[in-house]
Amino acid sequence: MAKTDPPAPQQINIEIGEKEAEGIYSNLAIITHSPAEFVVDFTRVLPGVPKARVQARIVMTPQHAKLLLNALRDNIEKFERQFGEIRIEGTAAGGFGFQMPGSGGGEKVN
Repeated sequence: MAKTDPPAPQQINIEIGEKEAEGIYSNLAIITHSPAEFVVDFTRVLPGVPKARVQARIVMTPQHAKLLLNALRDNIEKFERQFGEIRIEGTAAGGFGFQMPGSGGGEKVN
C-alpha cells in the first residue's frame, strides 16, 4: 500500500467588523456548562452600581472550551516570559473579578 501525505491545513481568512474591532471591556465572567456546551457570559461590574448587564455571551462545545483554555494558557505563558508574571491581587478592592460559579455561590478568579 502506498503512503499518502496528510492533507495540507486549510487557510481561513477571518474578517472583523468595525464594531467588533473596538472590543468589549469585561471584569466579570460567569461560566456555566451542560454536557453539550459551555456558556461564558462577559459582563462589566461598576463600583456603586448594583446591577450589571451581560455584554457578550459565547457558547462553545466542551472540546472548543478546552482548546480555548490551552490557547489562553499558552498565551499567558508567552506574555509572562516577555513582560513578567501577572500578579493576582486579593479581592479587597471592591471584589471585582472573573468568577466561576461553584457550590458556594461562585469562586472568584481575579
